[in-house]
Amino acid sequence: MERILPGTNGNVYVPYEERKGNESIVYFTRDLSPEGLRKVYEKVSDHIGGRVAVKLHTGEKNGPNIIPAAWIRALLEKNIPGATIVETNTYYAGDRYTTEDHRETLKVNGWTFAPVDIMDEHGVTTLPVKGGKWFKEMTVGASLTQYDSLVTLTHFKGHVQGGFGGSNKNIGIGCADGRIGKAAIHTHPGEDQWSIREEELMERISESTKSVIDFFGKNVCYVNVMRNMSVSCDCEGLGAAPVVTPNVGILGSLDILAIDQACVDLIHAMTEEQHHDLWERMESRHGFRQLSYMKELGMGHDKYVLIDLDNQEVRLSPREAVKDVKPFVAE
Repeated sequence: MERILPGTNGNVYVPYEERKGNESIVYFTRDLSPEGLRKVYEKVSDHIGGRVAVKLHTGEKNGPNIIPAAWIRALLEKNIPGATIVETNTYYAGDRYTTEDHRETLKVNGWTFAPVDIMDEHGVTTLPVKGGKWFKEMTVGASLTQYDSLVTLTHFKGHVQGGFGGSNKNIGIGCADGRIGKAAIHTHPGEDQWSIREEELMERISESTKSVIDFFGKNVCYVNVMRNMSVSCDCEGLGAAPVVTPNVGILGSLDILAIDQACVDLIHAMTEEQHHDLWERMESRHGFRQLSYMKELGMGHDKYVLIDLDNQEVRLSPREAVKDVKPFVAE
């Protein structure tokens, strides 16, 4: 039996001029508000309809950095009436490990204005992973396949193992069920719970994501909110490391690779002082393998046109987009 090996260079950032292939569109606004969120969503929502699932990270109890519930409420009420927020239970013991505890946490964090489907509460189902090397199929929450469209609303931030958490992590880990799917991503059988790391982890996350976005086809869009970007994931709740990276804005795209790559590029374009902690987290965890492997899997383009929604939709560079960022101040 042939041994499967992960790729390499997950700690190496590839500059834009060294990338090859076509460009996708990524929309950008500096307007970190419910209005800014709606403005970006409206640019990428043409194929969203029918029964709509909204995948976001609802957070541990009183988590300080999640996308504000009031922003999501405004978006759903005005743009996606009838949509359902979707989540799965966690693989680690915490505030969302069981469905009962998860429901209580949802109330504490204010996710009470729309239906919330904890998808693995209903069991599991599998989706094929086309072209994967680690998986032929991924186990996800059973009710995921009952939806016609998927809106991916992601709080972009660091991640203790993934380096960063963008749309790829939000879907790949967030739609996998809490016991089978997440275990397949994180754990070698018989080893420590978090035994899969670095390039192999990034590849497994990406294959899980591919199973989901292949299922939805063109009926999926991505919005990343670059605000309160701790090096810690929202799954760390009140234990998250203090935020030191400046807030940036909100991005939207129909290309999952392009939007996550653009967020990484915006962080890279900051000064050393501004991006040091978050960049070190991405680099040390070999998180850039998320991007290169998504490209290998044909999930999108790492080249893009960044469109400034605040200035007549002109094209701008990542450096131009972050030139006026201010030191982080907690709200």
